Amino acid sequence: MILTVTLNAALDITYRTPALVPHGSHHVTEVSERPGGKGLNVARVLAALGHETVVTGFAGGRTGDVVRELLDGGRGTGGAAPGADPGTGPGTGGGVGTGGGTGDGTGTAPGAVFKPPLDALVPIAGSTRRTIAVVDAASGDTTQLNEPGPTVSAAEWAAFLASYDRLLGDAEAVALCGSLPPGIHVGAYGELIRRARAAGVTVLLDTSGEPLRRGIGARPDLVKPNADELAQLTGAREPLRAARGARRRGAHAVVASLGPDGVLAATPEGTWQASPPAPARGNPTGAGDSAVAGLLSALVEGLPWPDRLTRAVALSAATVLAPTAGEFDAGAYEDLLARVAVTEHLPA
Repeated sequence: MILTVTLNAALDITYRTPALVPHGSHHVTEVSERPGGKGLNVARVLAALGHETVVTGFAGGRTGDVVRELLDGGRGTGGAAPGADPGTGPGTGGGVGTGGGTGDGTGTAPGAVFKPPLDALVPIAGSTRRTIAVVDAASGDTTQLNEPGPTVSAAEWAAFLASYDRLLGDAEAVALCGSLPPGIHVGAYGELIRRARAAGVTVLLDTSGEPLRRGIGARPDLVKPNADELAQLTGAREPLRAARGARRRGAHAVVASLGPDGVLAATPEGTWQASPPAPARGNPTGAGDSAVAGLLSALVEGLPWPDRLTRAVALSAATVLAPTAGEFDAGAYEDLLARVAVTEHLPA
């Protein structure tokens, strides 16, 4: 199975309004809620690709209960996740409510068997944060409001580490994703990477700022920053130079998101850039998380780097094109797989 870690999980709430006007009163035409945080988004896509997936991190308060209920999808408690500590809170097992494909083309990838992610979130006293997205229908723009997250105590962190170590025993790979909540030390991802490496589990890191800087020193197998995050890490604005600089700092391989231009990968086997046939126009929410899911799923399947990058770019673009934020358009994904261009960079 693939384990995803979301230390700062969220309840994502989206409001849609005909037009967003500063200082004005607005009529909301649609409201949606879904489990959020980068690792939960990655797990949702991995499940749609047919991979057995377990989610862990923290959940607390009424908002945390809603997140777990939405993960469960209203289908009962299911079974405990592999290695999870029984009795850690409501909503264990079950899966995401997105299920299989839908009439609008989103959902499970063609040929995949949907395996809902299992819930191994660790309960905490604080309340899970909310993220509020306000979509302006007139412009297509989205305004995002992100709460900081609950403070995690030392005892809650210790409980998470014990659960994490158990889950690693059944994992082929682990994705460490997103921001750190208050109370978690800035070197937390470095600690989790070292534990994964000691367990022989492939580890991907997707974060930013000082947590990325500290984490990369623990030598993750793969990091996936965007171009700005990579520049902040290395001081180099040119993506290829920055990616190589990140490898010198400790990352075994680096895949940098280049927005509508695709991704750039610097690896021990070579350097490639993968690009979609044309920039995708739509809602980019979750596109980077879909790319992570594409990379991680292809990695555990043993695919070569060009195929990993092709899947990441196709999923990312199909997410932008999907009518529902954070999902991917299965038909567009299938079409894009054959049209992503991968170019190899010769050694400097």
